[in-house]
Amino acid sequence: MSQPAAVLERAAAELGPIARADVPLGPLTTYRVGGPAALLVADAGLAELARVADVVRATGVQVLVVGRGSNLLVADDGFPGIAVTLGDSLAEVILEGTTVVAGGGAALPVVARRTAAAGLTGFEWAVGVPGSVGGAVRMNAGGHGSDMAASLVRVRVLDLATGEDGWMPAAALDLGYRCSALTATQVVVAAELALAAGEARRAEAELSGIVRWRRAHQPGGANAGSVFTNPPGDSAGRLIEAAGLKGHRVGRAHVSTKHANFIQVDDDGSAADVAALMAAVRAAVRANTGVDLHAETRLVGFAPEVVAAAGATPDNPRQEVEG
Repeated sequence: MSQPAAVLERAAAELGPIARADVPLGPLTTYRVGGPAALLVADAGLAELARVADVVRATGVQVLVVGRGSNLLVADDGFPGIAVTLGDSLAEVILEGTTVVAGGGAALPVVARRTAAAGLTGFEWAVGVPGSVGGAVRMNAGGHGSDMAASLVRVRVLDLATGEDGWMPAAALDLGYRCSALTATQVVVAAELALAAGEARRAEAELSGIVRWRRAHQPGGANAGSVFTNPPGDSAGRLIEAAGLKGHRVGRAHVSTKHANFIQVDDDGSAADVAALMAAVRAAVRANTGVDLHAETRLVGFAPEVVAAAGATPDNPRQEVEG
């Protein structure tokens, strides 16, 4: 269901100069594909987020927080609402002893390197994850034996649907394997981490080892990292490879020959190609093993049946785009 033109016109009028119309979202994602946002509020700080929240409440317009776009697939028709990216004012990293307060827009590798250089340990795993702190909290991102839940103490959340803004403990987020209780409209504007004191030399050596491992085992190019979560006791990549799908192609997207749980997109590929390939991989693995894979990647702007076929979870129904 597309957004009524009258709603978009009112939203644009109320946002005024902080919003631009018809801005391509593909370049803001690591897949590099997908259509435009009807409206984009870029480099938002707290004041801009509060203004977006006012407009969302007043108009009912749909809203999408893009983050760093490393776990996002936007439909080729785009997103018919307000897309938001966070600015530098929400990307600060403050270290006080073993406590770290990072803005929701801070890049995970930046936080990992800053903390390691300060001799703090516990966040080295994040150096190879090209996402933001806010996005990492929302999906409880992790790798190399750790995740956000291991060090997260509390978060400051601004809800674009209600305007509520405040701190909440990590225990209230119901963090699980690549999931949390946060909704699509709740923006993590800051996160407090508790790390451990260590030696900078050792922490930085661990960072280097993680970077080398990722370069050796994971592909570059236009991709969004792991596509599917690992089923209990197994690996999604192993299941996909066992189904003979390495290199399998749909249109201009293909399963990586280096790591089967990665999908890569050619320069002239489309979001539809990626979504169709996700669905084909799921169907083949199900037929081969009986296992239903579930997507880590968020699909935005697609019809519900496309989202379901790809194994993705719909966002908050109030804000979900139905294609």
